[in-house]
Amino acid sequence: MLSTSRRVTVSLPNRPYDVVIGAGILEQVGPLLRELGLSRPVAVVTDERVERLYGDKLIGALTAAGFSASLHIVVGGEPAKSFATAEEVCESLARSGVDRSSLVLALGGGVIGDLAGFVASIFARGIPYVQVPTTVMAQVDSSVGGKTAINLNAGKNLVGSFHQPALVVVDTDTLNTLGARERNEGFAEIIKYGVIADPSLLKDIRDAPEPRLIGIIERCVQIKAQIVAADEREESGKRALLNFGHTIGHAIESAAGYGKLLHGEAISLGMRAAGWLSTKYAGLPSEDHQRLIHLLNELSLPVVLPEEITTAGVMERVFTDKKFHRGQIRFVLTSKFGSAFVSEKITRADLESAVESLRESIV
Repeated sequence: MLSTSRRVTVSLPNRPYDVVIGAGILEQVGPLLRELGLSRPVAVVTDERVERLYGDKLIGALTAAGFSASLHIVVGGEPAKSFATAEEVCESLARSGVDRSSLVLALGGGVIGDLAGFVASIFARGIPYVQVPTTVMAQVDSSVGGKTAINLNAGKNLVGSFHQPALVVVDTDTLNTLGARERNEGFAEIIKYGVIADPSLLKDIRDAPEPRLIGIIERCVQIKAQIVAADEREESGKRALLNFGHTIGHAIESAAGYGKLLHGEAISLGMRAAGWLSTKYAGLPSEDHQRLIHLLNELSLPVVLPEEITTAGVMERVFTDKKFHRGQIRFVLTSKFGSAFVSEKITRADLESAVESLRESIV
């Protein structure tokens, strides 16, 4: 184990894997792969911006560790989560000689992780993959848990698979090249973990120094690892708690047009709406709801729905969400920060009112 790194194990039956977290550990990806016995050719999937920043560094490190590595670059952004881009990556892998003896490495944010993981799940009927997330959003959430997906016009993440990574390597130094907007959107997921599991995460996260940020990332990963290990495929309902703010958030993201709002920005709005419903139906104190709104606002995350996004457009997409079962609304609420539960008592009218509540200015 790297002396400066921390490890969290996702304890799945028969296929546990580690999330290794530390500063400046990108160049250790090769040794970490060898430690796992993954001495395979590596197909690195990334986007143009991340390739410029870290492509040569990672390929050089893999080559130095004795790996054969190829690079597969896509245009970044949420629109990349499409059948067209998945096909493009598969064709690129095939042209490079990638086969069942290879592995895919996702280098980038949540979009690349979802896309590359999905491709790995279907290429050659499924090959291993590794996550190397480079954004706050991906490091605290999307790189862990094995959900891979692409989008449809009808809704977000409607085509995908459960395909767990063999390893996740979180180098927090990669966050230094994020713009403010990209960095802030990741804090939406940290706030989610604070609401559903650990209220201490809601304290002092805005200007967290690097050592504390590593600890925050580790804590979020620990929470997700425990939930995923208990309910990998959302069969018991426990994993559904990770969807706090996501039912309405995903619908807003889709209604806005993919790429108009960053994922965390849409989830910020979704959490305000979920908090509003929680005050009405779960007993969440109104002062806690206001605290949530102001924390999101302080992190430069949107809390008021843009006028051009219609309630009808959001509602149309809400009911294509995967979190519905045979049309039954299953909505995550919180009665107090640090816990959450799935309610089946929320109606369509309630959801519509929650979306409308997002048009109210904050005090």
